[in-house]
Amino acid sequence: MGNSDEWNVGRRRVFFVYRQGIFMERILFFWNELKATFWFVPVLIIFLAILLALGFVYLDYQLNIPQEGISRYLFIGSVDSARSILTTISAAMIGVGGTVFSITLVALALASNQFGPRLIKNFMYDRLNQIVLGAYIATFIYCLIVLNMIKETEQHVFLPSVSISLAMIMALLNIILLIVFIHHIAVSIQADKVVSRISETLLQNIKTLFPDKLEDESDEQKEHDEASAKSDYKYSKPLLAEKNGYLQYIDTKMLKKLTVEMDGLIALHFRAGGYLVEGIQLGTIYSHEELTDEQIKKTHDVFVVGQSRTQQQDAEYAVHQMVEIAVRALSPGVNDPYTAIACIDNLSAVMSYLAKANFPSAYTYEEDQLRIIEEKLTFEGVLDAAFNQIRQFSKESPAVVIRLMEALNTINGFAEKKNYRAAVRSHAQMVLNMAKQSFTEAADLKDLEKRSKGVLGE
Repeated sequence: MGNSDEWNVGRRRVFFVYRQGIFMERILFFWNELKATFWFVPVLIIFLAILLALGFVYLDYQLNIPQEGISRYLFIGSVDSARSILTTISAAMIGVGGTVFSITLVALALASNQFGPRLIKNFMYDRLNQIVLGAYIATFIYCLIVLNMIKETEQHVFLPSVSISLAMIMALLNIILLIVFIHHIAVSIQADKVVSRISETLLQNIKTLFPDKLEDESDEQKEHDEASAKSDYKYSKPLLAEKNGYLQYIDTKMLKKLTVEMDGLIALHFRAGGYLVEGIQLGTIYSHEELTDEQIKKTHDVFVVGQSRTQQQDAEYAVHQMVEIAVRALSPGVNDPYTAIACIDNLSAVMSYLAKANFPSAYTYEEDQLRIIEEKLTFEGVLDAAFNQIRQFSKESPAVVIRLMEALNTINGFAEKKNYRAAVRSHAQMVLNMAKQSFTEAADLKDLEKRSKGVLGE
């Protein structure tokens, strides 16, 4: 009996830890989304300034620095001078803060016109822009609080000298920060810098989603079990989307737990990044018994739907951003092939990594029982997303087409699976076919054919 009780207690502990891990993953998703907002860091800096003001004023109250000796030269000794300095700093900081905000808006407008409106989020999420804006507003609030603490009566004079000195140091640092900010803005709107930043974000996200290299074992033999696994269940119920929006996050661990509890199987028809229309069939739930409304509600809770795509589970999101830059650069109104070439170069680095990566299986098992069938990202799908539109819009630019073929040569050198190499060859053939129809100079076509031999052979 004692052993049974201990076993039950141990099982409850494991279940609690498991639930806690699922909860922490969901919290981590929302935490990452919160950090990506434009206002989060400035608000943190403002709260820090309030705490600094209160803390240093309390320190001044405890120290009570006498105005004699060298202290007369290091600290403010006059109430009128202190008020004048704090008023000047606070007025200057709020003024410069408005200027910083205006510069940020101008940079956003330029980025929107040059790279597309969807790239605005990348500039808004720039950490230095947030720190600069927060620093000026925080200094303004700090000065106001310290200014309010200055007291002068016939019986008592309180002059927070250390707090005022800190305000002067903060003002000096903000001047340096303004110079850094202007330099950063000037660099951040350059095309190569924008493409490089998106590529770094994409690679970091890709390495998080696909951390493993290719393995010898394959899950392909399990794919044949899908039809028979579904037929084992008596009931099937459609899982309908509750609202319009992009599928931002799927809590797979919680979903697997729910399918185990209901002893069922769920087949999803969308992956993260897909757009859901209210009432569309998001998936199908298979079960041995009729499901209750409460069970269906719990299943809906594992999905996060929002107004825009996010990069946490959507690997194609940053790929589409880079493709958009390349396509806009190839438009007749812009005609900037070098930006398109930079996009191709960075995409080739991403695809070369994916050519060696181990894509997760679409099938999730629990104790040899199929529980979840997902719409998973594939190498072929990412390759299509990366190069299809660039190929279609680059027919008037032989330099871009030739670089596209070079990129496919590079990716082909890293591809280890037969289907990966087949996908690369398919794209190389499409590029060559398009060039034969659009190139007007025989030398350009000959150059392209020479480079295509690395993928297509003789």
